[in-house]
Amino acid sequence: MERIRRHFIFYGYVQGVGFRYKARHAAERFGIAGWVRNLGDGSVEMEAEGSPDDISALITALNDYSWGSIERFDADDVPVEGGYSFEIR
Repeated sequence: MERIRRHFIFYGYVQGVGFRYKARHAAERFGIAGWVRNLGDGSVEMEAEGSPDDISALITALNDYSWGSIERFDADDVPVEGGYSFEIR
């Protein structure tokens, strides 16, 4: 199975609405490793490592999140680290 790692920055109504906890829950459901954290400008940063399909499913789950809203996000591929857990930082 191919594994990739992507770095994301999410913009919109993504802080103060449980977004990081939703990200961790969805990541664990899809077997994705990585981390998520709030940034000082109101955005949320995340790295996710797993199969391309699982990462796409994670992004879909975050877009379907009813309390927050993602206006846009930036994504870049980064080197695979081989992690096995997903944490909130």
